[in-house]
Amino acid sequence: MSKTILIFFATLFFAPHIYAEDGYRLWLRYNKIKNAQWQKSYQDHIKCWLVEGNSPTLEAASKELGMGLEGLLDNKIPKAKSSEQQGILIAGTPTGSPLIAKMRLEKKLEPLGNEGFTIFTDKTNTVIAANSDAGVLYGVFHFLRLLQTNQPIDNLNISSSPKLQRRILNHWDNLDRTVERGYAGFSIWNWHTLPDYLDPRYTDYARANASIGINGTVLTNVNANALVLRPDYLEKVKALADLLRPYNIKVYLTARFSAPIELGKLSTADPLDPTVQKWWKEKAEEIYRLVPDFGGFVVKANSEGQPGPQNYGRSHADGANLLADALAPHGGIVMWRAFVYSAEDTTDRHRQAYSEFVPMDGSFRSNVMIQVKNGPIDFQPREPAHPMFGAMPETPLMMEFQITQEYTGQGTHLVFLAPMWKEVLDFDMQTNGVGSTVANVLRSSKTKNKETLTGIAGVSNVGNDRNWTGYHFGQANWYAFGRLAWDSDFSSEKIADEWIRMTFSNDEKFVESVKKIMLNSHEACVNYMTPLGLHHIMATGHHYGPGPWVGDLSRPEWNPTYYHRADSLGIGFDRTSSGSNAVEQYAMPVREMFSSRKKCPEKYLLWFHHVGWNEKLASGKTLWVELCEHYYKGANDVAEMRRNWQSLKGMVDEERFSEVDMMLQIQEKEAKWWRDACLSYFQTFSNLPIPEGYEKPAHTLDFYKSLDYPYSPGIRPRW
Repeated sequence: MSKTILIFFATLFFAPHIYAEDGYRLWLRYNKIKNAQWQKSYQDHIKCWLVEGNSPTLEAASKELGMGLEGLLDNKIPKAKSSEQQGILIAGTPTGSPLIAKMRLEKKLEPLGNEGFTIFTDKTNTVIAANSDAGVLYGVFHFLRLLQTNQPIDNLNISSSPKLQRRILNHWDNLDRTVERGYAGFSIWNWHTLPDYLDPRYTDYARANASIGINGTVLTNVNANALVLRPDYLEKVKALADLLRPYNIKVYLTARFSAPIELGKLSTADPLDPTVQKWWKEKAEEIYRLVPDFGGFVVKANSEGQPGPQNYGRSHADGANLLADALAPHGGIVMWRAFVYSAEDTTDRHRQAYSEFVPMDGSFRSNVMIQVKNGPIDFQPREPAHPMFGAMPETPLMMEFQITQEYTGQGTHLVFLAPMWKEVLDFDMQTNGVGSTVANVLRSSKTKNKETLTGIAGVSNVGNDRNWTGYHFGQANWYAFGRLAWDSDFSSEKIADEWIRMTFSNDEKFVESVKKIMLNSHEACVNYMTPLGLHHIMATGHHYGPGPWVGDLSRPEWNPTYYHRADSLGIGFDRTSSGSNAVEQYAMPVREMFSSRKKCPEKYLLWFHHVGWNEKLASGKTLWVELCEHYYKGANDVAEMRRNWQSLKGMVDEERFSEVDMMLQIQEKEAKWWRDACLSYFQTFSNLPIPEGYEKPAHTLDFYKSLDYPYSPGIRPRW
């Protein structure tokens, strides 16, 4: 073979600029740093490295650091034989590293708690120190992030610790590997081959979560199957727990409230029945014998057909305390979901969770957390903050975000969710005066015994697709959840910047262009789906595409017409004192703002007010014109997103470039579908024309109504 051909094949297979990527490595790619200046700087400052200490977690940290340095830097950095070498990158704890112990870091480390870390430059050395092995692992990932994003390391003085204790992914994964609201294939958990076969993907899942500070995973769906509590399945749970433990990840399970009947063959699941209490106590003991650091249970009860304590005339507190008492001796917690609404309750669905739970404040055990969705309806593209935040001072509340995009385009729309989550976290509930942001409420969550118990959960978007999330940009939402769970003070811009650089490129033009796409994507989605406070007008069941005309379902709150209330006079849900009075659930300053037609932010206008079609908004334009302009702007913004992406051709590998471009083409088409279908329907009430200068809907309203998608992914299974 000629020398020319050899060079050709070497270039073909090894040249990084044409290497096709499938997204499997997520943001942990560790490709060689292209910038010569940064290469030299890093090589000058790191002569050798060592993670000092002995534990499975430190072993994981050492493996990650070695792999990262080898992948990122041109010249191999040797692992130090001892910590006495100069120019060393040393990582460890004062108890595990003699060198770090000599540095007397007590004052520096004390405020960082059990999971925080510090990274600093000490003479010629770079030090990653923490109080715990888990903190060292997080510090190693942070240091590698600095290198991946081309940050200086010559004069470091970083301290970081998580603002919330429990940072958990909720997998809505079923034991048959289907995933409710999953758009990335089947579940990554192969229960059939567990516990004997441990897919290497499980370790990469652990690495990815540890790199962003996630420290818990709920393996099973909130629409729970009692089978996972059977002894043979608990052996499978143990295998996963053992694998995840070195990465500081605890496993949790969903508990089906009727499990004592289904598994224990009892005649009742009444939480006040002594035989039921005994069954759960023994089940907890069985779990902890296998998984000593088991995190606890997530429970969906008396919601959407799930069994619960109300089946027996008992309260949510009775049900939660039953499980809490079983877990308490072992240090476990109960995360009891507040997502409840009842067909028998004819009041506004916005009010129901607050009405059921707030009167029970202080009646839950100290190891119970109430898990509250970010808004009062159901993970809509935009919702006001849930009124429960700040309303239960003696009960720990934890946030529940949805990472999987059930209502924001499912598996085909590029919608970066950090701005939406930040909007809620930064919202000031004013329950204790100015400064009672949702983030601060979460951070200060206390039990009636004044014990601090804090947490946040995100419904996972992970599946067994090669790129994990079905859409390359879905990875950004997994990443963003972890970063905000660690510290909600991080900005959307910072998070997007990190993710782009680690996942794609440090090229400034590329970074700025993609950041613009990402940061504008959520508002675009709101505009082409649910502008000005509209909500829950998706098609029913699968929630794929628009369905504002649906009004014939058996329960009123399942119908989109229930939420938009369009008629010949106007559109919107009156939640002021003249309507459902849901505004009364907010503290006075917020209540006054939402109640006032003039003070209510227009992004929430139709959430709280029924507004006339010809009523003037702040712009001086009528509601109908503004509604049209928002819908058209949303669709136009997606077209602009695609044009911006296409301008980056050649700056990213062809495989991912083409996949994203095709997805943006789908999103552009579906944004127009949303726009045209919704406006065609609402026009039947307004009897007003689409403003001049806008293209008319491509089809008739009857055409849009006729569309049917029985096999949309992620449809909720019916048992």
